[in-house]
Amino acid sequence: MKILLLFLDGVGIGAKDPTVNPFFVATLPVLRSLLNGKLPHKKLKQISTRHAELVPVNATLGVSGLPQSGTGQTAIFTGVNGAKVIGRHFGPYPPTALRPIIEKQNILRRLKELGRSAVFANAFPKQFFEYTDSGTRRLTVTTLSCLMSGIPLMNIEELRNDKAVSADLTRARWPEMGYPELPIVTAEQAGMHLWEIAQEHDFTLFEYWLTDHAGHSQDMKKAVAVLEAFDQFLGGIMAEFDDRSLIVLISDHGNIEDLSTKSHTRNQVPLLVIGKRRQEFARRVKNLTHITPTILRFMQE
Repeated sequence: MKILLLFLDGVGIGAKDPTVNPFFVATLPVLRSLLNGKLPHKKLKQISTRHAELVPVNATLGVSGLPQSGTGQTAIFTGVNGAKVIGRHFGPYPPTALRPIIEKQNILRRLKELGRSAVFANAFPKQFFEYTDSGTRRLTVTTLSCLMSGIPLMNIEELRNDKAVSADLTRARWPEMGYPELPIVTAEQAGMHLWEIAQEHDFTLFEYWLTDHAGHSQDMKKAVAVLEAFDQFLGGIMAEFDDRSLIVLISDHGNIEDLSTKSHTRNQVPLLVIGKRRQEFARRVKNLTHITPTILRFMQE
């Protein structure tokens, strides 16, 4: 089984209120098609169709306060409740106390130890590699997991050859980072590229953080554009998708679903599972710490 994990930063299940929730303003034909024309909201948190399973997942992890990326992503990518370990939510980067856990228990390392091939499909510009080479400790759980596990981070060459995907999907931001010659692609084409990458590995991870940035901006137009781009991206993935594989979509905390606040929310986050054994996978996940163990279980069967 091949598993594609789509991690969306800052996406919760909010109210069915188009004045604050961009999900009910945006045009999202692919997502709606998968969910029989529906979208999740606080009064409809679980949706089961012949294509997909969507269930709500707890992101507060039994710790008071607003969920944060550092501890939430630790839970997703290691299976360890980082917020409970340090006694509070913390972010956007994981604290030093969680680094040994991330190093030893991150999903990329554990899959590698099982003999499975794993890839983090996001591409990074030269400025990022200069930043990491400087010895900075301000890195996300995903990038730390790669660096600590010997999983190479993708660069401009992989992106140019469609072996990696830009975090903004279309590559529109790369010219301002010093790559004016890089061709722009559509979000749908980026999704097709990701699907092709996923066919070469047992496990593929892609991170989309623009959702969290849009939520913090409280800008409805920006939030709608970010969601619509992702929907087109998902359409590109689904264009060649087959049910022998599994797509898992998860977030670390709520944010974009409620533009009435600049902060994160305590809302449950959506787990969307598409493909083979989707119902079984969805049943096993109640909170963020269940993602990694469930993927590992499926990979070992």
